[in-house]
Amino acid sequence: MADVSREFLTACRGTVHSRLSVARLYEEAVRRGEAAIAAEGPLVASTGEHTGRSPNDRFIVRRAPSADLVDWGPVNRPLDPEHFERLHRKMLAAAAERDLFVFDGFAGADPSCRLSVRVISERAWHSLFVRNMFLRAANDAELEDFRPDYTVVDIPSVLADPETDGTNSTTFIALDLERHLTLIGGSEYAGEMKKSMFSVMNFLMPQRGVLSMHCSANYGADPSDCALFFGLSGTGKTTLSADPERTLIGDDEHGWSDRGIFNIEGGCYAKVIRLDPLGEPEIYATTRRFGTVLENVVFDPETRELDLDDDSRTENTRASYPLSHLEHVDVGGNAGHPTSVVFLTCDAFGVLPPISRLDESQAMYHFLSGYTAKVAGTERGVTEPSATFSACFGAPFMPLPASAYAQLLGEKVRRHRVAVWLVNTGWTRGPYGQGSRIKLAYTRRMIHAALDGSLTDVPTLTHPVFGLAYPRAIDGVPSDVVDPRQSWGDPHAYDQYARRLAQMFNDNFEGLGGSASEAVRAAAPRVAV
Repeated sequence: MADVSREFLTACRGTVHSRLSVARLYEEAVRRGEAAIAAEGPLVASTGEHTGRSPNDRFIVRRAPSADLVDWGPVNRPLDPEHFERLHRKMLAAAAERDLFVFDGFAGADPSCRLSVRVISERAWHSLFVRNMFLRAANDAELEDFRPDYTVVDIPSVLADPETDGTNSTTFIALDLERHLTLIGGSEYAGEMKKSMFSVMNFLMPQRGVLSMHCSANYGADPSDCALFFGLSGTGKTTLSADPERTLIGDDEHGWSDRGIFNIEGGCYAKVIRLDPLGEPEIYATTRRFGTVLENVVFDPETRELDLDDDSRTENTRASYPLSHLEHVDVGGNAGHPTSVVFLTCDAFGVLPPISRLDESQAMYHFLSGYTAKVAGTERGVTEPSATFSACFGAPFMPLPASAYAQLLGEKVRRHRVAVWLVNTGWTRGPYGQGSRIKLAYTRRMIHAALDGSLTDVPTLTHPVFGLAYPRAIDGVPSDVVDPRQSWGDPHAYDQYARRLAQMFNDNFEGLGGSASEAVRAAAPRVAV
């Protein structure tokens, strides 16, 4: 495969900044007015209009042979090769007029699954971001003959013309899986670079029998005691895996090969809005460290003090930092096969038990469902939570059909006899607006009990609607938290909410379960007529 990055670097008539230190990237970002330095050292940047990903602007170029494998639809939107070429020419023209920052690194800590990645960007702070998020070379020798397997070109100032470029707006994230090239324009949100490469790994790895996963991972006494945490944004995936009693492997993207678990990344990208220094001390500490990039965090320009509680720009404030910023972390990024898998859901309806043990069919059902709930936020008049389903707990990043990932997960869970748990980090004693969020200390206690084997053989109850087996009692957790129906003041109201949520699950699964087995279909909740 030709090195497509060369044409951009050759076209550049400005300065090509390659292999800059963190200090130099800071200096360039501040000098160019891209970012500012907060007290104690983090770099603070604004992403402008785009404070999160733009899923409606993500495209995959429809070319053979990858076109026959991609699950085309509202997530994986097709882009004609001719339109991609127009965007390509625009990006080349822009590259000629700007200084460029180049990062060379890797995705995948397992050498047998590793991709070499080159990111070319026009923003110095974007280059620092990818330096944090991707795996860096161990030494200069690794970069002497560096040849990228995949190239990401990130020039936010380039805008698409929807009428001529085949896009939905002026923003575009266009992946050409055959040319090993991603083009990003019209958005300052740095997470697009990270997630575009995750999409590439999610396309390539399953074809090699490796399960790529949107999950965090940690281990206990040694790497053979590994646990995976799947969950959508806001469910606690980063918080719960950054556990001072366990060693973190990574907080977001992993692969599961025949050798075990490996981190795809070299850093973390944590939400920091209203971060609690007592409940999440390790993550909180990173927001004060040199080398961390803070996105859309408000700070006082005179005192340079941060205000992590200020959501005036967005609820999606973020911190990007290298794994080395954490204390309890394995920067090598590899572990054995997991002994436990935890599916995290923030159930704002207050229906699901705080922890349940899943059998194989239930595990596949809930993996394909990928449920969480969004609470009422900035929209006036919205007073009730809304259900969100994302297959495999990461549908926006999965180019292949959901069944491809589910089948691999089922095979690996079965082969390695992995315990699977469903953990609700959402509401108890009522739905959002009436009940209260389950305390982080209780959730940690339940997960510790699950991972150390304390819940393996305890007496259980079975949820009458969802069929979930959950413990009758857990040491250190109030009984009314363990049993959700018991916690509600009005059991009849609880039953109504349970039936409503069950119907949402069933409605969602109708569009997913075409290839699911009868056993998996039977794991669906039952709605009484």
